[in-house]
Amino acid sequence: MKTWNSRIGALLMLCGMAGPLLAQSDPNFHQPLFTWRDGVMAGAFTLGTLAIRPFDKRVADVMQQPDRQRNRFLRKAAVTVRELVAPGSVIIGVTMYTTGRIAKNERLAELGLRGTEALLIGEGAGSVLKDFFGRARPFADSVPNPNDWQLMRGFSAGGKYQSFPSGHAVAAFAAAAAVTAETSRWWPNSTWAIGPAMYGGAAMVGLSRMYDNRHWASDVIMGAAIGTFAGIKVVRYHHEHPGNHLDKWLLNASVSPGDLSHISFSILPAFR
Repeated sequence: MKTWNSRIGALLMLCGMAGPLLAQSDPNFHQPLFTWRDGVMAGAFTLGTLAIRPFDKRVADVMQQPDRQRNRFLRKAAVTVRELVAPGSVIIGVTMYTTGRIAKNERLAELGLRGTEALLIGEGAGSVLKDFFGRARPFADSVPNPNDWQLMRGFSAGGKYQSFPSGHAVAAFAAAAAVTAETSRWWPNSTWAIGPAMYGGAAMVGLSRMYDNRHWASDVIMGAAIGTFAGIKVVRYHHEHPGNHLDKWLLNASVSPGDLSHISFSILPAFR
């Protein structure tokens, strides 16, 4: 039982690292939005979800053991990583984008924009699935029941029955995937440093949601899958379609700070 934390963490890391491993490519090579590598990655996440699904209850019991719940370090860590994702991830992304535009740092602005796009797309897909599957969260029933599913229940019953997939995991892995995919194009040799750092942090978010008794392990694995796909696809789409309207409007924004009493903003499309 004592090894379950490390096992779940390792499974999250393996599923998450499928993203950077499969996302590496020649920046001059043009590829379709969906490739066979995406199928391999989807298969890895699906297997991960199915493999952990029979152990959801056991993992939850381990996470909720009194000695773990009383641990002040674990409690503070769970709160910190949760707040870094919601609302922290949106704040960080928007701040990076805004700072990049003001400082005329194209890469910083692009990184903030891509991360925020991936997060919004992933969260949108995850929200629909939460409502559709109607899975009860671990705390919803007097006796935690990972088999408490009811299609469409999430639309009417609210948050207690919107467990699958984990929204926090979606957001964390979307940001991790977008940052890893984007920076790997700028600095190809950095993937092996940036990837583990970003996906490792995202895995910690998933673990914190189980520790807080808000999600089952399989919720987190599926959230990781959705977020990873969102991040990789957003970056790939924009690099394959450099003249798309969103980039014309947002990455060609002109932000001109004046004196201390006046700041003017001008957002104009690029005509080229």
